Amino acid sequence: MQSLCGEWTVREVAAHLTLSTRDTLVGTLVGVLKARGSWDRANSNAAKERARRYTPAELIAQIRETAGSARRAPGAGPLDPLADFLVHGQDIARPLGRTREMPIEPAVASLDHIWNSRFYGARKRFKGQRVVASDADWSAGEGAEIKAPVTDLLLAATGRSVL
Repeated sequence: MQSLCGEWTVREVAAHLTLSTRDTLVGTLVGVLKARGSWDRANSNAAKERARRYTPAELIAQIRETAGSARRAPGAGPLDPLADFLVHGQDIARPLGRTREMPIEPAVASLDHIWNSRFYGARKRFKGQRVVASDADWSAGEGAEIKAPVTDLLLAATGRSVL
């Protein structure tokens, strides 16, 4: 099984995407406690457990169910599920050598959301730089200019390598 973001496999990333409409506040808090206070570790543990529990076909069906749901994970804003699916779609496609086009308007909305959210750390990641989309009307920050397609900027803003 191919490794993706960090040490996650394709199946684990898919499992993570199913959690966005299934997480509860109590489940999230218990997961963070079990992970000794680490939200990232709790998130990883939940995705890995779900990947073990469900077949790929079941995970795909759950992702399809998720697409029609307005429910979000505890603490998630309205644009977090969109950003999650856009970014993790690339996390799956790129290591497999596949091209997955990202629609510009949703990508710009996600990038703007991620830039303005403290959770993702994008401003810190790009401190002292002006980030400009080469294929959309979007820019942020001040300093030396970095110009790239919005897809690459969205991935970089969430800590992914775009090389």
